Amino acid sequence: MIIDFKELERRAGIHFMGQQPMAMDNTLSYDFNLAMDAQPGLVTVSNSGIPAFLTTYIDPKMIEVLVSPIKAAEAVGSEVKKGDWITETAMFPVVESTGQTAAYGDYSNSGSTGVNTNFPQRQSFHYQTVSQWGEKELERAGAARIDWASRVGIASVLTLNKFQNKTYLFGVAGLQNYGMLNDPALPANLTPGTKAAGGTTWSTVAGKPNATALEVLEDIQAMFWNLQVRLNGNVDTDSKMTLISSPSAAVAKTFVNEFGLNVEDYLKQAYPNLTWKTVPEYKTGSGEQIQLVVDEIEGQRTWDCCFTEKMRAHPVVVEMSSFQQKKSQGTWGTVLYRPAAVQGMLGI
Repeated sequence: MIIDFKELERRAGIHFMGQQPMAMDNTLSYDFNLAMDAQPGLVTVSNSGIPAFLTTYIDPKMIEVLVSPIKAAEAVGSEVKKGDWITETAMFPVVESTGQTAAYGDYSNSGSTGVNTNFPQRQSFHYQTVSQWGEKELERAGAARIDWASRVGIASVLTLNKFQNKTYLFGVAGLQNYGMLNDPALPANLTPGTKAAGGTTWSTVAGKPNATALEVLEDIQAMFWNLQVRLNGNVDTDSKMTLISSPSAAVAKTFVNEFGLNVEDYLKQAYPNLTWKTVPEYKTGSGEQIQLVVDEIEGQRTWDCCFTEKMRAHPVVVEMSSFQQKKSQGTWGTVLYRPAAVQGMLGI
């Protein structure tokens, strides 16, 4: 059977331009010029995938980057407001009773009593931070499921509180504003006892014990003995006390003696009302610092972390396509009422 392409063109309007009649029989002869109008190679880049972002999952849970914990106020045990954000100076009256006696006589006027007062002062320090966010910034972050405005707000709170914590520890230079570690009224730090393994430290750089459980206890007992001598009967082993150290120094609580008892077991027996608290900043450039503090005597606390204002949020300012907000706080540092009730040791 022979197909006449010319006849098909005439009768049906089917055009085979430039093609020759093709025999249709069992042997099927082909004209390989047919369909040569198809593109023999790719115009686009060879590919068998899709854009990677179409198969990328964004977890809606935000993972916070860790910062060292804010623990100064927790270690002191109290955070107190003094004055307000316009208060520049605070006075803390100290009253001391005075008197003397004389042998009794019906007509004698000997003997006298009186009061002596001091007015130590502290200066406040006020500080601020400013949060800013733009409309396009919000939209872009929203595409990644991040609430940008609230995250900026969280960052401002953390920034202020980290600085507040630092003032509780070190005060503010140039002002009568001191901290737990540098108040000029603090008694001098003791030096730890020399350990059998050498040096004065409780542990080595690798974290292995350099001191025995007994040697750690002897250092703590030395601090307590100094408190007893200085306070002259106003503290005993049942008094409520706080031992403050860095987290790494607190590992010494687990040091065990040959009988299987650790330092913490000994302390619970010897000082039943003693609490051990940790503050990262007690690992100082001069060595590990520890402090033993009598929490209160006759109802008067030994020290307080004090502030004038916590988290004062000022108005949100609307710009042409952005926003900003100022937040501020004020600090007195740590106010030490009874320096004699604190004993430190440096270099453990």
